[in-house]
Formats: sequence, structure tokens, C-alpha cells
Amino acid sequence: MDSENKKTGEAVEPSRRRFVSTVATGLAAGAAAVPAMAQQSGAAGADKQPPPGRAREAAARYPAPPFPKQEQPWPGLASKMTPRPDHGETTYRGSGRLAGRKALVTGGDSGIGRAAVIAFAREGADVAINYLPAEEPDAQEVVQLIRQAGRKAVAIPGDIRDEAFCRKLVDEAVRQLGGLDILVNNASRQKSVESILDISSADFDWTFKTNVYAMFWIMKAALPHLKPGSCIINTASQQAYDPSENLVDYAMTKAAEVSLTKSLAKQLASKGIRVNGVAPGPVWTPLQVSGGQTQENLKSFGGDTPMKRPGQPAELASVYVTLASDEASFTTGHVYGVSGGGGT
Repeated sequence: MDSENKKTGEAVEPSRRRFVSTVATGLAAGAAAVPAMAQQSGAAGADKQPPPGRAREAAARYPAPPFPKQEQPWPGLASKMTPRPDHGETTYRGSGRLAGRKALVTGGDSGIGRAAVIAFAREGADVAINYLPAEEPDAQEVVQLIRQAGRKAVAIPGDIRDEAFCRKLVDEAVRQLGGLDILVNNASRQKSVESILDISSADFDWTFKTNVYAMFWIMKAALPHLKPGSCIINTASQQAYDPSENLVDYAMTKAAEVSLTKSLAKQLASKGIRVNGVAPGPVWTPLQVSGGQTQENLKSFGGDTPMKRPGQPAELASVYVTLASDEASFTTGHVYGVSGGGGT
């Protein structure tokens, strides 16, 4: 213990133990099997909770390759995937860790964003989601899941490649939620291309506008509304550290997101705003079946991880909850890998 900690004596150690215990529990085991949710909405949300142990049972049955051939036009729908991804609809069990919070999640209709949204709502947060108009069927399912948890749902479709829309997105979320204290930049574009010679300037611009520019614009628009204790969580990727040869432009954007996360965390620490990231490995989402992988790679998707399968979006939800919660008050500038043993 250093001299400053000695001055605070016993007050420091319980806080430290609580933090370490919470982060370890949240990241290693998740919040899927904790007691019934204690949120402001009362019994209406608690009645919708899955029974204890459901997440563990589901994980034992998660699918492994080979996967059937399938292809969807961009941006793809989770509801049309085979097998359908698990976002925690019947497995995530909340405990009020985000009671009264107000969150905006881009790409909240499917994939990792959807899993975070379901978890946030069941932990007691009101949630606004952004998505493309083509993803409306998936988005409406998410809206119903938020409401079933007893929380307010706000759906804001639109293309985040447009700077003006990004400002409108934040303003509308703040207006309808009555504030904002959790921002999750999750929406991304990924397209598999075998040679850099085949990446057009238009495609390159599309990927960077979606993955990097939009994150920059949305954070700028959100900052005036974020008070001390608020947080930003950016979805990066294992690709930032171990890029695949067929995802050159996508991997570049993810490396940029990691750098932005770490740099902005230093800038905002004095304001009491935390900035962290999550770097997933292979996860079974519409991103993969709508151009993100070749059909050959899709067949064996996730098979090269130590777990021999891709992750399901639900398996990342507890990381987002932990990073958004008050228990992570000393955690900023970190990027957490969730990659089935692949490491980051």
C-alpha cells in the first residue's frame, strides 16, 4: 500500500475489494446467474427474467462449425440467420446494476449491440437504439424486449455515415430518454476482400465513415450531455491486434478505434467520464453473412479458436454491463478482449 492509501486506511480496502470482485465476476462469469432484478420499474421487469442457470445451459449447446452456406444482402438480419444467434433473449438475467441509467447504442438491432441492449434493459436502463432502416424487423424485436423488461425503448433509424444525422441521433436520444449517461458505439461495416487492389475508394470510404467517422461525430455530439459518472464503450475487434488478410480496411478502422478509445480516455478522465472498449473475436452476427466473410470462411467460422466455435453475442453482454456500471469507476482506457481464447 502506498503512502496515499495509508492515509485513507480502512476506507480504501473495502472499496478496492468490491471493485476487484465485481470486475472479476462481471467479466469471467457475467451477470447471467445473479439474483432477480431490482429495477425502478418494479415487478413488471422482474417477471420477465429467465430462470437462474439458463445461460450456462445455453453455452453448453452453442453451435460449432461447419455452418450451412448462407448469404444476405448488407446489412443482414439476425432473424434470417441459420442458426439464429443468441443475444440473451432467453438467457440474460439482470440484477439492477444500471437502474435509472440512460443509454444510446448504435447497431442495437442485432449482434453484439442487441445483446448489450437486452442486458442494459434487464439491468434497469432505458435504451435508445440506432440501426439502418433495412434492419427494422430486428429492431422492432429489440424494442419489444426492452419494454418487456419494463424500460423505455427509443428507436432511431438512420445512416451514421451522415454527420448531420449523427448529431440528430444524439439529440433525439437525449430528448426522448431525458438525458444520456451511457454511449455504446457499436455499429460497424465489414466486407471481405481478398486483395487490396479490389477495395474501391468508395468501399474504403464506406467502411471508414461507418466505423471511425461516425464514432468521432457521435462522441462529439454526446459529450456536452455526459456528466461525471458517465461512460463511453466502443466496440473494436481482435482485428485491431491480429488482422486478417481479407479484412484490410476493416482491421485498419478497428486499430483506429482502439487508439481513439485510449487517447480520449486520458482526455476525459478529469471530467469523470470513462472511455473503454471491447475487442471481440469471431462472433456469430449478421455482419458475417452479409459480406463480412467468404462462404468458405463462413463454413468454418470460429473453428480456429481454442473453443472451436464462434462466440454468441450473449456471451459479451456482461462485459458491456460491467464497463457501464458504477463498480468500474476506476476503469478507463482499457480494451477488453472476448475471443474464445484467441487473445488480443
